[in-house]
Amino acid sequence: MNDHIAENASAPRPPRGAARCAEAALALAGVAWAAQAVWQIRLAAAGEPASGPPDQGNGNHRTPTSLEDAYHIVSAVGDIVTGLCALVFLLWLVRARDNARALSGERPRYSWPWVYLGWIVPVANLWVPRGIVADVHRASAPGAPLPRALNWWWGLWLAGMFSGAGLMYADSTDEVIARAYTDIWQLLLSDTAVVAAAVAGVLVVRAVTVAQTGRTADAVRHDTAPEA
Repeated sequence: MNDHIAENASAPRPPRGAARCAEAALALAGVAWAAQAVWQIRLAAAGEPASGPPDQGNGNHRTPTSLEDAYHIVSAVGDIVTGLCALVFLLWLVRARDNARALSGERPRYSWPWVYLGWIVPVANLWVPRGIVADVHRASAPGAPLPRALNWWWGLWLAGMFSGAGLMYADSTDEVIARAYTDIWQLLLSDTAVVAAAVAGVLVVRAVTVAQTGRTADAVRHDTAPEA
């Protein structure tokens, strides 16, 4: 038996608990970004104060309005929830990858550091994370088509990451507030992409978990079936 198969000789266990946590974290992240969109709409409806944007330039900041103060809180909470969601999703992905390896008995195409590095290494982060999830599903359900939600999730994730004031945008909160007064539509498109990516992510987690659960049940029935 190959070494990499021996390392996973224990019975595969679908990461149901990790999947439920990942689904909850993704849903919470979607709610957090939807809340930011609501506050951006409220800022746009209120209009920019006569004193101008919060950042007056040259390091000067005027006293924020109550609505701007509230947006700072909503934005900070959104950042915390997004970070937590990323951590929980990665924990699920590691568990699902290990389980897929146990089910297939084959070494994954991407070594384990790429489970983490794939999200942050430039250029590679355009396809590696999707590839890891796709490989996990293929190993869990050989011959089955990839879930449609996978491409939706990844396309929306990229759109949300690079557009507007998305996940990789460098604007400060005060700069986002100023843009809400003058360019609300670009912000809302970015928020919508992130929220939709979170919803699609829930479907991806569910599809992979269902595939692993079914494959594990088949393996158990095969192992426990009486010999003729």
